[in-house]
Amino acid sequence: MKDKVQATLNEIRVALQQDGGDIELVEVNEETGTVRVELQGACRGCPYSQLTLTGYVERVLKERIPGVKQVVNVNLESLKME
Repeated sequence: MKDKVQATLNEIRVALQQDGGDIELVEVNEETGTVRVELQGACRGCPYSQLTLTGYVERVLKERIPGVKQVVNVNLESLKME
């Protein structure tokens, strides 16, 4: 599953890079179906980053890869811990 997620993120990355952003795969938990990513560049602090994550990244991953249940931005996780 991890290889499929990475390949899909590589395709998604092109669109994000056009807007000065990027995305990096952090972890795939096959048991829970959770994909953890780090939004980078302009995407990191963008007010629309959550919309990009759920409306675009998560949607595409769920459509293409059975077993993906959710995509989590580790940038937001670290903010919640502070």
